[in-house]
Amino acid sequence: MKKKVLSTLLAAAMVFSLTACGGKDEGNAGNTDTNTPASQEAPADNGGDAEAPADNGGDTAPADNGGDTAPADIDYGSGTITIWVAENVVDFTQTKCKEFLDANPDMAGYTITVEPVGEGDAAGNMITDVEGGADIYGFAQDQITRLVSAGALSPIVGDNASFVETQNDAGAASAAKVGDMTYAYPMTSDNGYFLYYDKSVVTDPTSLEQIVADCEAAGKSFYFEINSGWYQPAFFFATGCTLTYDTDDNGNFTACNIDYASDKGLIALKEITEFQSSSAFQNGSNASNATNFAAIVDGTWDADVIKGVFGDNYACAKLPSFEGSDGQTYQLSGFGGFKLLGIKPQTEEGKMAVCHALAQFLTNTDTQLARYEAVGWGPSNLAAQQDAAVQADVALSALAEQLANTIPQGNYPGDYWNLATALGDDVIAGTISTSSSDEDLMTVLENFQQTCISYAQ
Repeated sequence: MKKKVLSTLLAAAMVFSLTACGGKDEGNAGNTDTNTPASQEAPADNGGDAEAPADNGGDTAPADNGGDTAPADIDYGSGTITIWVAENVVDFTQTKCKEFLDANPDMAGYTITVEPVGEGDAAGNMITDVEGGADIYGFAQDQITRLVSAGALSPIVGDNASFVETQNDAGAASAAKVGDMTYAYPMTSDNGYFLYYDKSVVTDPTSLEQIVADCEAAGKSFYFEINSGWYQPAFFFATGCTLTYDTDDNGNFTACNIDYASDKGLIALKEITEFQSSSAFQNGSNASNATNFAAIVDGTWDADVIKGVFGDNYACAKLPSFEGSDGQTYQLSGFGGFKLLGIKPQTEEGKMAVCHALAQFLTNTDTQLARYEAVGWGPSNLAAQQDAAVQADVALSALAEQLANTIPQGNYPGDYWNLATALGDDVIAGTISTSSSDEDLMTVLENFQQTCISYAQ
């Protein structure tokens, strides 16, 4: 018998035994989980503006271990397939798994068990005990390198890799890779930040300077969390700076790739101090705690709160650009996040084929659209992104545009987040300000850079 992970958790899990026949289950219409920085690699591209190839709805022949189309007469075998997903999509996933088996009676020898293990916990559980972990599981993109190193993800090749590349936006497809190899099926492109604004106050959401000026004139606030290691890089990445970490096979940090202590880093830091000096600036990203604001950099999870504040003047856009101290224009960037669905390596060819077919079904156009309707998760599937309801969601549309200018968040040491907070706090306190000399600011950046490097030594 397989060794189980976290027995107390799984004992309380919602288990759903599925067969190829039976009645329809109701999907979960609850709210999506709060999105935050991923559980702590290549630039993202199209946020969904291109037409996607037609999706087949998940009815393609299942793939084998190599990822190519399986022979029509393959013996799929029988057994149990365990799936881990976030609690708020357990009911939804149960319903979809039943639909899958109804549509594929030749795979009805499998019982599919859906258990509530969120993206933040799944990776750690899998790495701790690959054998006892789920056969298919959702996880945040920043965990993919650790999962590959632990042998917890089966490579996706052939037709299955083509499915990932052609069906999803470039940012999500990139997040599903380590090097040139694909290891996961994208589920969402919806974790990131963008601009919410009151269109009766903000006249030009594309210009940081104009937003600040409009807010100042109206006596309104502009919220941006500059002392956060997740939001702060928007300025540094905008000017072309790099801050990423390499890890070894055990997940240990081996190198820090950073160039903040540079002319481009100086431009970014000077812009942060300039922004903070405005009377409109307020540090923060939680709309529930914001007051008297006309602009805020936040995520989709706060859309309803902000709609309530702005009413008919509610509007969203990608982050604005700013004019740097060198006179050049820079587009604010930052981190993006994606939810992925991975498959544990299998010893049985038939079971692997079923797992790939099921993973494709759970991430195809129809399922991503249905998941958006059920819990509000933003699709990564290109065709789903073109759906009228998704297009009408102005927050998701703004995020899709912004994700084209971001990088998927990778693994970062815990100390990095504290260091970034300290840097932002110094700006807020005025220790670092518009009156600081370039020499003093470069010293700050050099210290920051060397400290980041020390975390990987």
